[in-house]
Amino acid sequence: MSDSQQHHQFDPVAPNAGEDFEPTDVFDDSDDFDLRPGADSCYKCSTCDTNCPVAEVKDDFPGPKFQGPEQWRLKRRDDDHSVDDSVMDCSNCMRCDNACPSGVPLSQMHNTARGEYVSEEMNKLSVEYVRNRLLANYRKSAWLASKLPRVANAAANFGPARWLGEKLLGVTAEREFPDFATETFTEWWAAQGGAAGSKERAREARERRGEPRDADKKVAYFHGCYAEYNTPEVAKALVRVYEHFGYEIVVPEQGCSGTPMFANGMLDDARRDAEVNISSLADLVEEGYDAIASCTSCSMAIRQEYPELFDIDGVDEVAANTFESVEYLRIHEDLEGELGDADVGDDLAAEFAYHAPCHARNQGLDRQAVELFGDLDGVGVEDVGDSCSGISGTYGWKAEKYETSMEIGDEMFDHMEGADGETGMTECPTCAMQMEHGTGYDVRHPLELLEAAVVA
Repeated sequence: MSDSQQHHQFDPVAPNAGEDFEPTDVFDDSDDFDLRPGADSCYKCSTCDTNCPVAEVKDDFPGPKFQGPEQWRLKRRDDDHSVDDSVMDCSNCMRCDNACPSGVPLSQMHNTARGEYVSEEMNKLSVEYVRNRLLANYRKSAWLASKLPRVANAAANFGPARWLGEKLLGVTAEREFPDFATETFTEWWAAQGGAAGSKERAREARERRGEPRDADKKVAYFHGCYAEYNTPEVAKALVRVYEHFGYEIVVPEQGCSGTPMFANGMLDDARRDAEVNISSLADLVEEGYDAIASCTSCSMAIRQEYPELFDIDGVDEVAANTFESVEYLRIHEDLEGELGDADVGDDLAAEFAYHAPCHARNQGLDRQAVELFGDLDGVGVEDVGDSCSGISGTYGWKAEKYETSMEIGDEMFDHMEGADGETGMTECPTCAMQMEHGTGYDVRHPLELLEAAVVA
């Protein structure tokens, strides 16, 4: 098969092709989320362990097989069995889900076990719990920082403050905190006229494209925390690209997707925000909107983790109609045709080193950017391998896990430095942090390159 043919292949997994998404059902129609029956599907092949990035570099980590099915088997034999504290060393990369040949709901088991451990066994007055709760609820601190972003940026990266943060809370001083934008995405969105402004711009774009002015093209954008407070340029690129293709955009009320909460066992916090997200998105889905997310961890949470962990009205319908943003356009628009005539200016690098986030892989999107931009004149996008970046959201921000996260990321760093380009590309904001931290490269989102290529 030629390179050109490979670029044009796109075979997303369900629900990426528009089919209904059916999360793994291991509950036997019970309100008691008991995962022990799912353990019976595990035949101890250890494939999950050999694909676990934490187990690869951390010899004392027992791996996904123990954290999932073996723990639930122990609980079946002994209801008093407590969750092993090593479950907190799982990074929630969810690679084990893809690796398992028999469909064991491993990440679902890990999320549930972490939630049980934090709820029943973790000291709520401990520094670890307080630190984890703060990291998991990043949206709250980011909202506060956004009120005085320049002050927050200076204070967060003041050397003594970072040192104190590590000594008192266990947040590593090795990393620089990401800058907060001086204008949040939703502030910019309001200044553009919000949904009403988008509707008018989309209708004008349809006329230019020779499409019916009243065509049924409308999406609900789940921007997530990072595009709201730190990288609104990604969210702005999404708006401009989608409106270029004639889509009317609404930005519903939303909380955090819950990804950092799942990773830290804060399931009550995750459910709180999930109820807000599902409530607002379900109403829009009923009106014919599809939900899109520019962060692959956000789309992963809504598609898979919500229906696996929460019995919220409308959760299945929302999951079945949620898509990653570039994926959605690849399904519904002729992106390759548009890019065939595109010309990217000098504002973006000619060569990119692309890293596919673990949560993109779980959605069948691991080569999406490489395939999409493969034939774009003047631009090269090189896949830097299938290794995990290592940061896994809040995982790499914990002082005791920093070295582990960097060891995991070593392979990716090496591949990036060996690539032709010195600009990175990824859909995940925390992977972008790790890429920048490990190589010094600037990192862009595929939406930014797509905007430069197709939006006049």
